[in-house]
Amino acid sequence: MKTFIKVMILLLVMAFAIPNYLSANNLNEPNRAKMDSLLPIRGFCIALPTPDRVDEFVRFIDTELAPRGVNTLVLRVEYKYKWKSRPELIDTLALSKREVKKILKMCRKHDIKMIPLIDLLGHQSGRNGLGKLLKVYPQFEETPMEFGNDPARLPMNGFNMRSYCPNHPDVHNVVFDVVDEICEVFESDIFHAGMDEVFDIGNDKCPRCAGKDKAELFAGEVTTIRNHLASKGRKMWMWGDRLLDGRTIGLGRWEGSYNNTHRAIDMIPKDVTICDWHYERADLTAALFAMKGLDVMTCPFRNPRTAVMQAEDMVRFRQNSAKVMIERFRGVLHTVWSSTGVFLDGFYGRTPVDQNTGDRTPWEAFRRMYDRIAAF
Repeated sequence: MKTFIKVMILLLVMAFAIPNYLSANNLNEPNRAKMDSLLPIRGFCIALPTPDRVDEFVRFIDTELAPRGVNTLVLRVEYKYKWKSRPELIDTLALSKREVKKILKMCRKHDIKMIPLIDLLGHQSGRNGLGKLLKVYPQFEETPMEFGNDPARLPMNGFNMRSYCPNHPDVHNVVFDVVDEICEVFESDIFHAGMDEVFDIGNDKCPRCAGKDKAELFAGEVTTIRNHLASKGRKMWMWGDRLLDGRTIGLGRWEGSYNNTHRAIDMIPKDVTICDWHYERADLTAALFAMKGLDVMTCPFRNPRTAVMQAEDMVRFRQNSAKVMIERFRGVLHTVWSSTGVFLDGFYGRTPVDQNTGDRTPWEAFRRMYDRIAAF
């Protein structure tokens, strides 16, 4: 009798638990169709894994991304690939073509689109100094090296964010070689060009850009990249912060422009897709991009509450907009700004909980946002 009761209790528990598990972790065709209608793009953006973490990352795609309905994976490649076209630009811990194809194979198994990202224009340096492009080609820098510590280029705490000069006659020959190569390796018809946090543009010390309108310079570079990609049958994605007027909207200088590049929103091609990132507040700027005729997705990071609100807002935009606007609201792209290894260690509980951070982590924000998406 006791055995019978235990079996009945177990069956009841399973009866209630299995539907919930299926809704969140077993994406059958009806569930996928519903998700596609609510949020056509359900993305995840993270750095390309280091060679020693490739296999673990492939399992993460198989066991965590795919069951949650993620259908787009943006990988921040930068220069950590073993280039054939530009071997001088191979950075440390670079992946081989075989290793990239291993990731692509798992994505293909689950109908996940894999998109490469290389930061163009800005983000050519960071806290650790120059990035690979300017180390190898210092002549591409927007500002001559003797003015490298110009205060105008230091947005915060001495964090020097250098750019390449969009008017240098040779810069596109180099960067487009690696863009074309990585798109071919990823077998992708979309390329994410970064373009965020561009503080050094139209510098008065640049012999080619001094005195020129910053919005026109920025829009010109977006258009140049877009046109090159279009010539190869590809589309362009980019971050949206330089197209937002930070002062008018009340955004910080990372999330919005304070050097007048925001006017470029009316100058760039309308087939560029905007990745609209906000990490602490669920600012509703996706509506602005859509009203300008641009496709847009919203991009959270490490705030679980904000991430959930951003997914809910995107669904509301799609449900409560005019027909011509609906398809411009493309979905969500969760972002991770650490190495893949740091994220995986946190996600799987291998990292001690930081009492100061609590649940404000990219892995917890990822979980909660996708739990909310599954519950729509």
